[in-house]
Amino acid sequence: MIYTGTKMSGTLYLCATPIGNLEDITFRVLRTLKEVDLIAAEDTRNSIKLLNYFEINTPMTSYHEFNKVDKAVTLINKLKEGQNIALITDAGTPGISDPGEELVKMCYEEGIEVTSLPGAAACITAITMSGQACRRFSFEAFLPKDKKERRRVLDEIALETRTIIIYEAPHHLVDTLQELYEVLGDRDITLCRELTKKHEEKEKVTIAQALDIYTTKEPKGEYVLIIAGKSKEQVESEKIAQWDNISIETHLQQYIDQGMEKKEAMKAVAKDRGVSKRDIYQALL
Repeated sequence: MIYTGTKMSGTLYLCATPIGNLEDITFRVLRTLKEVDLIAAEDTRNSIKLLNYFEINTPMTSYHEFNKVDKAVTLINKLKEGQNIALITDAGTPGISDPGEELVKMCYEEGIEVTSLPGAAACITAITMSGQACRRFSFEAFLPKDKKERRRVLDEIALETRTIIIYEAPHHLVDTLQELYEVLGDRDITLCRELTKKHEEKEKVTIAQALDIYTTKEPKGEYVLIIAGKSKEQVESEKIAQWDNISIETHLQQYIDQGMEKKEAMKAVAKDRGVSKRDIYQALL
């Protein structure tokens, strides 16, 4: 708890819950769910199964995408009164692609203590076993539904050199794979489904191969797509290729017009084109 004015304010606990296998819950989360005054759940019908399984009788209320602002005000008031509240999502860690982000933000604005109890997260579970590069990654969650915004995000992803993580529902999977193929080209991809469950499945293929597979195989379950980023070699070749349409003289003049000395401009042109400064000098002669 933290002290604000003359009264103690409660704490908001972000509690990670299993994404499939119920054994993937921590002792700390179980203890916290039993000890708090209230549990705010994304879907109370789903969460009651978890609470019943672990014999947790703490009162529960709904907090989801469609009431995330109004309900947050109610929860903030309860926290100000000194109540401790646990926030849980349908599966995984609150705040990751769910409305918990809004409540956390409002808690900070009101000076209310927030802490996160780590545990399962589908994006981390999937990337670590995907066979794709894990050191650097970009998490996109679900792609936007708006066509213009969706295309803007896809265009950004096409330039991404980090591994990309996307969530997708089964009934949209084929359309999304088709879009990825058209915008990104044929990249390596790992499709993960039924994470931590009995029928967990990973398919490490290319986007084109995934399209072939799912034209005959019906997608089932929620998917996490782990997509290889653009390679450094691709980035460099594209940088060089963009200068093929203008002459070295024009390229050089662009840098001179920016205020560079000719010597420095020649060095910049050589770097852009992936050649030596001597090659640029000879071409200009």
